Amino acid sequence: MLNAIFKTILLLGILFVMLYVGMNNTHEIDFRFPVAGMTEKKPIHAPAALIYFGVLAVGVLAGTMLHSSGGGKKSGGGSKGK
Repeated sequence: MLNAIFKTILLLGILFVMLYVGMNNTHEIDFRFPVAGMTEKKPIHAPAALIYFGVLAVGVLAGTMLHSSGGGKKSGGGSKGK
């Protein structure tokens, strides 16, 4: 229970930071990410806050997928056949 409360508070903190960044970065920027290949010649032109949110969202999704794809089978913890 305490772990869930801690994770919720941490998530709210991250969301607050995103809100704060969005409020203070309303100007438009050119986002270039040469590794992707597509943005090298034609950068993405969007508000800075939207790009920050997109980068955070990709990171959270990637972290969630890596965290939830635990290797191997999970056992039920019951007794093994006697």
